[in-house]
Amino acid sequence: MSAVANGGAGPAPAPRKGVTGTKVWVAVLFLLPALVLLGALVVYPIGYSVWRSLYDAGGDGFVGLDNYVDVFTDDATLTAVRNTAIWVAVAPAVVTVLGLIFAVLTERVRWGTAFKLIVFMPMAISMLAAGIIFRLVYQADPDQGVANAIVTSVHDTFADSSVYPKARPNAQVSDLKPSGGGAFTTTGTVRAGTPALLPLVGIAPNKVPGSPEDARAATGDGVTGTVWLDFKLGGGGEKGQVDAGEKALEGVKVEAVKDGEVVASATSGADGIFTLPDSADGAQLRLPGANFAAPYNGVDWLGPTLVTPAIIGAYVWMWAGFAMVLIAAGLAGVDRNLLEAARVDGANEWQVFRRITVPMLAPVLVVVLITLMINVMKIFDLVYIIAPQPTQDEANVLALQLFLSSFGGGGNYGMGSAIGIILLLLVIPVMIVNIRRLRKERER
Repeated sequence: MSAVANGGAGPAPAPRKGVTGTKVWVAVLFLLPALVLLGALVVYPIGYSVWRSLYDAGGDGFVGLDNYVDVFTDDATLTAVRNTAIWVAVAPAVVTVLGLIFAVLTERVRWGTAFKLIVFMPMAISMLAAGIIFRLVYQADPDQGVANAIVTSVHDTFADSSVYPKARPNAQVSDLKPSGGGAFTTTGTVRAGTPALLPLVGIAPNKVPGSPEDARAATGDGVTGTVWLDFKLGGGGEKGQVDAGEKALEGVKVEAVKDGEVVASATSGADGIFTLPDSADGAQLRLPGANFAAPYNGVDWLGPTLVTPAIIGAYVWMWAGFAMVLIAAGLAGVDRNLLEAARVDGANEWQVFRRITVPMLAPVLVVVLITLMINVMKIFDLVYIIAPQPTQDEANVLALQLFLSSFGGGGNYGMGSAIGIILLLLVIPVMIVNIRRLRKERER
């Protein structure tokens, strides 16, 4: 009857609804503010950057793809591309592995929660603050930089430090001559009963380490001699002779050399006197270079060679807690019956970890790895703050180069836009992999 009333036509179509039963126009209305914001904050900036990357620095002249060509031909940007590749290859993998190790080990200790809190705490610190912290940690002076303080302490534990790094022979009166490697060797030979005099200069008397005693002239029939500072405040005395008031140099190593071979050695005492065995009679005396070597001041962490690994270390410190927390959450969902069954079947802990724990955590590990890869592609703060100006070029990355090209004095917005688009293109494949992985997880 309704069909007849409608002139023979079928029933009127019902308003279109979505899967959830909501009318389409209602869904669009609610999505409209989000779509407007998405277009204004994402789509428009990307489109404008693509357009701007095709123009010159001032934006007046169309240059086509020249800016993109310059990115891969300019030395600075090539360094940035190389360092970005290093970051993507190294930092996410190291952080993920450390996070996995921490997550697994903290399950076996009572204070695991406290450890997780400590490791995760750097995430509460901004990149700016972390950069300042590690700029201080990597200071070259061991008295200021924690890293070099540790390195020098370990080094000095296993290696003898130099005694008088600035000392040198008094060339006017001494027959000690340079003999290579920072050492000094006498041109003449030492004889028993004739004390050798080895005067040194180059140190102010009030700068001699410790509390030096006054030097004494050696006596006796043996092979002996004196090492002393041939200078005293106020002057006076005879050069090359031990005078009253001149300071002894304690701890100087003296070697007796015959035909290029060391036959004996001794160390000067508190009064500067050293005594060699009779086998040293007729030998030349050598002061090894270790007596005068500059003190070991640690590693040049922020030098051209190590600046990038040093900054990656700061990044690992910050993000290891993030990886640990996510992996620990995934580990909590692992079926413990599988682990126990493997142990009952005779698998050791390493086999359980490698063949069961890691494969079952693979989805979580992939999430962490992909998230960190996207994160390091846009790393900027740490590099800008930690790397000193002389080595900033060696630590350069694409995000930093974008800033320097556009706002850091370069003023080339075309080049900066091109670098930004390249970064977007690098991120897109990683995002596609992540989206596909999420879809597969949902299908399961």
